[in-house]
Amino acid sequence: MFLPIGDSPNPPGRPWVTFGLIAVNVLVYLALLPQSFRPASPDDPTFGEYLEAVAEERHLSLPELRQLAGEVSAYDLVVFRHGFRPASPAPADVLTSMFLHGGLMHLVGNMLFLWIYGDNVEHRLGRLGFLAAYVGTGALASVGDGLLRFGSSIPSVGASGAISGVLGMYFLWFPRNRVRVWVFLFPLFVDLLELPSRVVIGFFLVVDNLLPLVLTAGESGVSYGAHIGGFAAGVGVATLVSRALLLRPEPELRECRTARDKLDLGLALESQGHPRAALAAFQRLLADHPRDPARAAAHMGAARVLMGPLASPTAAYQHIHGAIEESGSAAELAEAQALYDELSGRVRSVPRRYRS
Repeated sequence: MFLPIGDSPNPPGRPWVTFGLIAVNVLVYLALLPQSFRPASPDDPTFGEYLEAVAEERHLSLPELRQLAGEVSAYDLVVFRHGFRPASPAPADVLTSMFLHGGLMHLVGNMLFLWIYGDNVEHRLGRLGFLAAYVGTGALASVGDGLLRFGSSIPSVGASGAISGVLGMYFLWFPRNRVRVWVFLFPLFVDLLELPSRVVIGFFLVVDNLLPLVLTAGESGVSYGAHIGGFAAGVGVATLVSRALLLRPEPELRECRTARDKLDLGLALESQGHPRAALAAFQRLLADHPRDPARAAAHMGAARVLMGPLASPTAAYQHIHGAIEESGSAAELAEAQALYDELSGRVRSVPRRYRS
């Protein structure tokens, strides 16, 4: 068993939208839980539609169909009415399906991932931006589900499509974060490891989704299409947001050709009190010049404005360790350590690997 239980660094403050989404999912589950123990009424008009859809999808024999008819709960019919069905997609069902779950462990697993990864992404996008991205990537996850289960009348439910969108954004924006993973391979190995975020998220994408999708041809009952579609949508959102910063229209930046020109412009804008424009110059250098010696200085410039006027310490953390990885000068490395020491006092946790 490999179970993520936390990440670091975490941003300051409280991720209220993340907490709110968790609360809504839990409350919906608790409100509908009694219906899981109540048999469905054969008089419900959805009852026959449900049996017909399941019988056709699973190729049930008559005895199997009779057994199913005696096991259908009222909650099964709620899911059938309000889950996402590729054969008859409805915008309202796309939204309601995100807040329905197939059982307690389904809910707990999804909320654990949202709790771990949501705060950094919410801090990066802001509350309204995060909520819009969550719902939007969840809707696009339904498209992925529909493409892989085209024509199916069996509904899919769960927040995992939207949460996969959060993972996609986290994957692109926080590559140097660390995730604490409880590894339980009893009796061979039991320990708590701190792993690179992209290793953990990549494991989720490949081992938990792509490989099972190939091996089962999508017939396992897990909505791999929603997971993969949501993740791709999250990466797309993060890419568009990042490019919007890189494409800032400052004429001075458009005229810069060399890495040195962009670095000098960024330093000048920083000193003049234009942090967002300075960040655009520093990040433009990093995007355009993958091997230039000025990259360490650009990372440090980005880290300074993110730590200071832009108040984004977890984003600054990516650049602090970017400068260290670029093997900057002694002065740059000393500044990186000083910024890291400052960051340690401003975020809720830092990776054990880098604690001094």
